[in-house]
Amino acid sequence: MKTKSTNIIMQNKNIILIALAVAFILLLPLFAMQITDEVAWDLADFAIAGALLFGTGLAYELLARKAGIISYRAAVGVALAAALLLVWMNLAVGIIESEDNPANLMYVGVLAVLIIGALIVHFRPRGMARALFATALAQALVTVIALIAEKNLAVFEILMLNGFFVALWVGSALLFRRADATLNQRLE
Repeated sequence: MKTKSTNIIMQNKNIILIALAVAFILLLPLFAMQITDEVAWDLADFAIAGALLFGTGLAYELLARKAGIISYRAAVGVALAAALLLVWMNLAVGIIESEDNPANLMYVGVLAVLIIGALIVHFRPRGMARALFATALAQALVTVIALIAEKNLAVFEILMLNGFFVALWVGSALLFRRADATLNQRLE
């Protein structure tokens, strides 16, 4: 009984730490608003940023706790960081031109590939590697579609930014592949 209550306390402790980290991060734009007019967040901005950061931290806590393998934890961290950055950038300034450009909605498809793939494979390392490779392919396809469909794009910037995300997805996939190899070695 004592072990069970200790686990509950430790789980809640981590959630409290995540909430405190999010609060500290949100203090940065609040402080910046006091000293410059360049940062102008409203209540909705703080709420969305807080939800994104807390949700990402909570997802990491829930998913990474499942495995004691460092490469699995790192893979989860990279994938969640990439997803957070993709959503944040799209909401803040947009990746394809401005945040108002409907072409940015294609990135929802990239995240859908990741989420559906992860659910199908039950977050197992080998399946997650495949899901992340598929996510990288989806990101690359969005890039190609955007460059073909949209006129007057900053081609170099679009290629570099999307290439950065492709690299994150592939990096996460390779870490999941390493986690799978580590698990297989332990089973032998």
